[in-house]
Amino acid sequence: MKAAVLEAPGNLQVKEVPTPSAGPGEMVIRVKAAALCGTDIRIMNGKKKKGVRFPSVIGHEFAGEVVEVGNGLEGYAVGDRIAADPVVPCRGCAYCRTGMENVCLNRKAIGYEFDGAFEEYMRIPAIAIEAGNVMKLPESMSYAAGALAEPLACVLNGQKNARVGLGDAVLILGSGPIGLMHMMLAKASGAALVAISEPNAGRRQRAKEMGADIVIDPTTEDPGDVMRSHTQGLGADVVILAIGVPKLAADALGFVRKGGRVNLFAGFSVGDMGTMDVNLIHYNEIFVSGASALSRSGYETSFNLIRSGAIPVEKLVSDSFRLDAIHDAVALAESGNALKITVQND
Repeated sequence: MKAAVLEAPGNLQVKEVPTPSAGPGEMVIRVKAAALCGTDIRIMNGKKKKGVRFPSVIGHEFAGEVVEVGNGLEGYAVGDRIAADPVVPCRGCAYCRTGMENVCLNRKAIGYEFDGAFEEYMRIPAIAIEAGNVMKLPESMSYAAGALAEPLACVLNGQKNARVGLGDAVLILGSGPIGLMHMMLAKASGAALVAISEPNAGRRQRAKEMGADIVIDPTTEDPGDVMRSHTQGLGADVVILAIGVPKLAADALGFVRKGGRVNLFAGFSVGDMGTMDVNLIHYNEIFVSGASALSRSGYETSFNLIRSGAIPVEKLVSDSFRLDAIHDAVALAESGNALKITVQND
């Protein structure tokens, strides 16, 4: 079978590798849709290193069709359409026991410890199935939509930490696919005003078309001034950083109201540092949170939101490529001229 093997940072090769087989309690799927994530790009470029091994197959946003079921595995059959939460918590460490399994001390993940989805066939390990990470796709749900349950679950985690809710004025910095997911989820959660700040004109237009109440060009407008003009001079209730630019973390403190919440959702590269005005946090009583990965409960909620049509994530898919054209997919993702890109097998 074909697989895109990451041999080293900057060295991704599509090559023939042995087709995996299902061991006891495992399954093998034919990958039908694997979505490119910003984290995948950072791994390929060597900017994200934790948990990454070489050579390996990455890709953690996926859905596919079961083609083999291992001995002892019940509840699944050849032909089932599935998607899966790639992060498997240990369920026994201090964090798992206190409801923070997304930061489990011993977690393992598909696309990291286990080969991921940028290949024709992939093995789903028994521990992921035992943990309840695998969900069956209804016929009404496309493989591409199933693949996007993972990033939406991560967005759910970020908005839970930022406590986005009814009547909030929310400002999202960045209008890539993650920023647009944040916009859709904030509106579904009852936010009264959702604004997106984005320097790319094409992405601003897409945000407007998809329902943003306000789109801001930060090269010509101050997002804080815009938000204050729509909130009786107060500023945003919530600011979500959906792009990994450290300077924007500091800027966000000036966009949020007193007592507001700032969520640093986007991942940063190792060594990235930022300077923040700690007096703004102190005197304005600003709550600053992060966002790491997803939980199994969040994945199930995400899956159900997509299945019900409440969050139409498939609208975010702008381009699809075959596996042997993955380098073209990566180049397009890095250009900023696409939204969500999927790698698909017929």
